Amino acid sequence: MALRARALYDFRSENPGEISLREHEVLSLCSEQDIEGWLEGVNSRGDRGLFPASYVQVIRAPAAEPPPPARYANVPAGGFEPLPPPAAFKPAAQQPEPFPLPPAAAGYPFPPAPYGGSYQPSQGSDDDWDDDWDDSSTVADEPGALSSSYPDYEAAGGGAAPGRYRLSTRSELSLGSRGGGHSAGHPHPSGGGGAKSSATVSRNLNRFSTFVKSGGEAFVLGEASGFVKDGDKLCVVLGPHGPEWQENPYPFQCSIEDPTKQTKFKGMKSYIAYKLVPSHTGQQVHRRYKHFDWLYGRLAEKFPVISVPHLPEKQATGRFEEDFISKRRKGLAWWMDHMCSHPVLAQCDAFQHFLTCPSTDEKAWKQGKRKAEKDEMVGANFFLTISVPTGPGAVLDLQEVESQVDGFKAFTKKMDESALQLNHTANEFARKQVTGFKKEYQKVGHSFKCLSQAFELDQQAFSAGLNQAIAFTAEAYDTIGDLFADQPRQDLDPVMDLLALYQGHLANFPDIIHVQKGALTKVKESKRHVEEGKMELQKAEGIQERCNIISFATLAEINHFHKIRVRDFKSQMQHFLQQQILFFQKVTQKLEEALHKYDSV
Repeated sequence: MALRARALYDFRSENPGEISLREHEVLSLCSEQDIEGWLEGVNSRGDRGLFPASYVQVIRAPAAEPPPPARYANVPAGGFEPLPPPAAFKPAAQQPEPFPLPPAAAGYPFPPAPYGGSYQPSQGSDDDWDDDWDDSSTVADEPGALSSSYPDYEAAGGGAAPGRYRLSTRSELSLGSRGGGHSAGHPHPSGGGGAKSSATVSRNLNRFSTFVKSGGEAFVLGEASGFVKDGDKLCVVLGPHGPEWQENPYPFQCSIEDPTKQTKFKGMKSYIAYKLVPSHTGQQVHRRYKHFDWLYGRLAEKFPVISVPHLPEKQATGRFEEDFISKRRKGLAWWMDHMCSHPVLAQCDAFQHFLTCPSTDEKAWKQGKRKAEKDEMVGANFFLTISVPTGPGAVLDLQEVESQVDGFKAFTKKMDESALQLNHTANEFARKQVTGFKKEYQKVGHSFKCLSQAFELDQQAFSAGLNQAIAFTAEAYDTIGDLFADQPRQDLDPVMDLLALYQGHLANFPDIIHVQKGALTKVKESKRHVEEGKMELQKAEGIQERCNIISFATLAEINHFHKIRVRDFKSQMQHFLQQQILFFQKVTQKLEEALHKYDSV
């Protein structure tokens, strides 16, 4: 009897050694023994590797072939840097239907847009990542880095500095801590008397879950404690359409211009530098792609419930080709626009350092880089920085929140499918214009030219005007063919660039929704314990209060997404139709010129 399993959910592989799953797909298992929540096996496409154990249901069915040998067969031959396990990891027994797979993993017959899918940090294949940083160390290598980066697992120490406020999530209530006791380093305020309740909210045993990795679980269970500076506060306000991020009081924009090839080490190393000009400073700085890559990594780690836009794709070869440089600059311009438009991301210290630090001041750049990497307001502490409204409407109805989030989840699934379909259609149409349409129009033009050449053999004076008119018609069709080939750059390419950017946003929301859903699950569990008399009401109220903070932030991010979506697609569709009109006007003008050549015949 061969070991087999049926996939309960879609799963997208993100790291070497993993394989993608499709819902209802039957897999062959190497072993029924999971490795820290992961199983090894072969999917229906013959790929071998790891996948989450909670995503499948083990079944037993007769099979003629023995199970495959246990090995990591799909690790690339090249030296990829190992990446962390996937974030979208939902236990089947606890979570509802998972978020849909991006197209690349779902087996679509055409490739996704370049931004699509989950982002992977630089692996050295682009722009020489580590060749001019100060040294090879990172904040994780430094003493105490782990405790500062993940303060929810250790007690916060030290005294409060001016402008800093010590905040905790009532860790003294010892909700859900390991073994039912309160967290280490957070003694009960009574000095000895612990909680009398006989039940605690359970902890998610899957340490790869987004809810756990983001610090959402530790925050909701009351294990976060830290000092929050005034500048770190992120305010959510009640707007006309629900929770919103407080607007940036000093909005600005930033242009990305003049990509230039530069060298160092006496020409041995080459790279492309982009000129950035923020409107609020007016001072230009130059940044390489690796600087964008570093910034993205810091922001994606710091803001677990904010959709940080994905960067344009990396490319190991052809990095200095004009078309690639132009395409990347446009992608970075879209990325920069979304960064500047976000009330939280635009004011982040790391982003402001990226925009304002002089390109020639290497020391200042390194200091700012180190400061960003040592930021303590990540993990569970990030949620301490969120300030929500008080008074009427300050407590959200959890059923209404869940309904809104489920509705947004359905919306993003449909939008992702539609964006993928439109991207495929536009790409195919552009390909036809560049090759097929141009060729067909020029074939017609060549036929008219052959007819004109034949008529010229007549040698009759009165036919010269007709011959010239037909020859001009041939040239007109040849020109129209060139117009078709050039047109996608004006209208279809910008649409596909926008779709690519939004596919990146849509790939971010499963993790954001998972954090919010995890918080709601803890609230439901605590309420059940209260009804059963196993938990004190005060503890349950603390969990609900912290879930309320996460819900405010999630709904504010959803609201912002819809705002920029309406703005961007309105602008882009207007541009598309304007360019289409100009194109057909050019075609009509060329045909009218050809028509008038026959007036004097």
